[in-house]
Amino acid sequence: MLKTMKKHGVTLAIFAALATGLTAVVNELTKPTIERQAALQQKLLFDQVLPADMYDNDIQQSCVLVSDPQLGAGERQMYIARKSDEPVAVVMEVTAPDGYSGAIQLLVGADFKGKVLGTRVTEHHETPGLGDKIELRLSDWITHFSGKTIQGADDAAWAVKKDGGQFDQFTGATITPRAVVNAVKRAGLFAQTLPPRLSQLSSCGAQP
Repeated sequence: MLKTMKKHGVTLAIFAALATGLTAVVNELTKPTIERQAALQQKLLFDQVLPADMYDNDIQQSCVLVSDPQLGAGERQMYIARKSDEPVAVVMEVTAPDGYSGAIQLLVGADFKGKVLGTRVTEHHETPGLGDKIELRLSDWITHFSGKTIQGADDAAWAVKKDGGQFDQFTGATITPRAVVNAVKRAGLFAQTLPPRLSQLSSCGAQP
């Protein structure tokens, strides 16, 4: 009995080692494909918030790190768009912390003069049928930020209509669109402060 148990134990150990090795090999073989697909998806999303003819650099390779409460808690990645090596716009990772069901993650494209070029929601937990209309697949509401300029921090137009602004709220759900409008406004205002600071920002690939 003891010999049989030992034999089975050795067999299981060998099988586990082989399975682990195979998993590692498969992971290494598929890793480049996964990374390429992720990069492609990211570029497609960037193209929705920033006109491709506005810049000529590889924006995905121009990532910098920023920590600022206007964008949300913690360190954020942003991508600098350049034309003939001159910075012209930025794509920012932004959080609206005050959604109805928690934080809403956004991608915001903006130039450095107060114009929002595009916005997309990348993650949220808002109520289906109400707050989830911030998703492009359900509504075109999120596209209405494109091309709108922020005339300073006191610009009253940057609010939902219920608060006297220009953006629609959803029937039965005002908190969600209000949170998104405020987050996009903060991001646009932040973008205007960036040009003098760009040379001081750390690259996303920089080693500590």
